[in-house]
Amino acid sequence: MDAAIQEGRPSDALSVSSAMALAKGALEGITVKLVGEISELSVNPRYKAVYFTVKDEKASLPCMMWNNRYAASGVQLAIGSLVELSGRFTLYAAKGRMNFDVFSVALAGEGMLRMQVAQLADRLRVEGLFDAARKRPIPRLPERIGLVTSPRGAAVHDVLRTLRRRLPLAQVVFAGVGVEGQRAAAEMSEALCIVADAGVDAILLVRGGGSFEDLMPFNDEGLVRTIAELPVPIITGIGHEPDTSIADMAADLRASTPTAAAEAVSAQAEALSANLGTYRLRMGNAMRSSLAAMASRLSAIATMRAFRDPMALLDADARTLDDLAGRMEAVMVRRLDLLRNQLALAAARLNDLSPLAIVARGYSIVRNDAGHVVSSIEGVHAGDSVAIAVKDGTIACVVTDANEKMLV
Repeated sequence: MDAAIQEGRPSDALSVSSAMALAKGALEGITVKLVGEISELSVNPRYKAVYFTVKDEKASLPCMMWNNRYAASGVQLAIGSLVELSGRFTLYAAKGRMNFDVFSVALAGEGMLRMQVAQLADRLRVEGLFDAARKRPIPRLPERIGLVTSPRGAAVHDVLRTLRRRLPLAQVVFAGVGVEGQRAAAEMSEALCIVADAGVDAILLVRGGGSFEDLMPFNDEGLVRTIAELPVPIITGIGHEPDTSIADMAADLRASTPTAAAEAVSAQAEALSANLGTYRLRMGNAMRSSLAAMASRLSAIATMRAFRDPMALLDADARTLDDLAGRMEAVMVRRLDLLRNQLALAAARLNDLSPLAIVARGYSIVRNDAGHVVSSIEGVHAGDSVAIAVKDGTIACVVTDANEKMLV
């Protein structure tokens, strides 16, 4: 076959092999650096090399990199990564395929930033800055909440609106700072310290979404160390759900958005409000049930005979009282009659013994000046004045003589 071709070709024509060798020699002398995005990738431990394709808006280029070079680069390739390559062009003559033989690879643009962020995160993780043991608990009902964010973004309004709805009694201490650019990390660190010194119970560090480059201040080592060292618990709400910064790792609680951060610091308050609502409902039901039971019992009591006819309850006792009253009255009457008889008898006896009664029968009573009854002649002397009481008056006399006389 080769002989036939050789016989039929012009003397100045090259064979395919020769042409490929010529091209291979020319290409392999060119060493270049290029930047492209990885669109295809094959990493197989059974192969001797890593195969991938880089592209830009107008062209694509197949690449290969020996495993020892790939391992030494320390780069983890991924589809979509922007990479900077150095190497040379080469031809695989057997397939007539051109490849770019990669000597070195490095992430470019955002890829380089992500690698640097990952390396910093690994170093701080080894130091223990992200350990769960050093995370501070979020207060149940914070009275003063610090807020560090841009005064011009939507994040500040989202947070304030959420706190006003869920925790209206809390006081917000706000520090407006830049959240992107070269000075942002330093401003946020200073603001966190100032707000913490203001006596807040927790601090929200938030910003809205943005590109990876926009969020780079939140990967600053100084800011991360400030977050880890402050005695006040810090809640971050940086970017959107997929965005995770080193500041999020160091924070005591990471929320997916600024609104979620505000909800997190007021979660216990909302739960308490919900519990109070549940307890209020339960107490209302219990009170209504208790009142219904009491009303039913009261209705049952009201139908009892004692309440329908109260006198029936006292009927027997009233009759007993009437009987006792009658018996007592009879006893009292008999007792009074006896006393009257005894009194009449005593009065009669007294009357019999009364001097007045004696006087009334014709006798008289003599009394001296002292009013004493003269019962003997020895009680008076001649010249003494005496008064003689008779039944109808008193006779005043002067004693002329007092003679002893025998009474017969």
